Amino acid sequence: MPKAIGIRTAQVNSERLTGQIHVYDGEGKGKSQVALGVVLRSIGLGIHQFMESRVLLLRFLKGPGRTYDEDAAIEALQRGFPHLIDQVRTGRAEFFGPGDITKFDRQEAQRGWDVAKGAIASGLYSVVVLDEINPVLDLDLLSIDDVVKSIKNKPDHLEIIATGRGAPPQLVEIADLHSEMKPQIHQTAADIGIEGIEIYTGDGKGKSTSALGKGLQAIGRGISQDQSHRVMVIQWLKGGQGYTEDAAIAALRKSYPHLVDHQRCGRDAIVWRGQQQPIDYIEAERGWEIASTAIASGLYKTVILDELNPTVDLELLPEEPIIQTLLRKPKGTEVIITGRCKNQPAYFQLASTHSEVFCHKHYAERGVELKRGVDF
Repeated sequence: MPKAIGIRTAQVNSERLTGQIHVYDGEGKGKSQVALGVVLRSIGLGIHQFMESRVLLLRFLKGPGRTYDEDAAIEALQRGFPHLIDQVRTGRAEFFGPGDITKFDRQEAQRGWDVAKGAIASGLYSVVVLDEINPVLDLDLLSIDDVVKSIKNKPDHLEIIATGRGAPPQLVEIADLHSEMKPQIHQTAADIGIEGIEIYTGDGKGKSTSALGKGLQAIGRGISQDQSHRVMVIQWLKGGQGYTEDAAIAALRKSYPHLVDHQRCGRDAIVWRGQQQPIDYIEAERGWEIASTAIASGLYKTVILDELNPTVDLELLPEEPIIQTLLRKPKGTEVIITGRCKNQPAYFQLASTHSEVFCHKHYAERGVELKRGVDF
């Protein structure tokens, strides 16, 4: 049977209660975004199951006095779910290297870890995000043995997400999932891309989730500016229900119903190369009509084109109309494109940010039964 390019049909599995240890590292963009996307998904699943998913966002090396990309997304989370999100920031506001470490840096790192360690042991949280803990460990600001021991002894239900460049081998070893974001550089200096076009591709986990983190960021920026920043999410090859992003999108729409629109298209089945059906072309075109109109309208701050890449790779959509729409997009509109593909479409050259997500480790390889709506 030919290899599938599309999105695998969600299968019904038994309940999985064990939280996983995620590590997202690499030089590419999207690490903190995917962590916030996972947070949003966990909150959505909690709402669906009539439970509260409490979250701790522990942000190392991000002290007060500097603005970071994810600040707006966290603002949107705290506004939307004020009783569920706790945030602690530690460290200096400026960047520093191994030769610039001070006593204050060590104290701040330890302060943050003390909070995280207590939160992990308490069992009160559903998700603990250790944002930028990887470089903290790489700088030897914390004991790697202490961190690994505490994470290994976490409560079964707790999901732990570690982000930042250069995850140490000891942390990767205990991780259930390890995805690396690698930046893809354009071939010539002239190909600098169009500001506001971002692409997330590759075989690793985190592409669609990272895109939803970008949508959350747009909403948060609008809140801080007393504006309504609308987000459109269009999904191809996902005509069924129960996919990973569903809970996250549901949580967004529950808190910001007037700001988030969602459209899905395609069959609830794998689309095999060489076995495309007429309905696959019809559904792909329908999705693109919605997408191109949303982009051209200027009504949306962020338009997420989820799984557009495999749709084009399967030749369900031509490249040229996509290129022309992206070339003419309003300056203030962000377009986020996701999905793996064998052959890179020409519109990749228009992206100002292109991260390829590599899968180094996935808990499915250890026989963990995947849960619909959580893992796919």
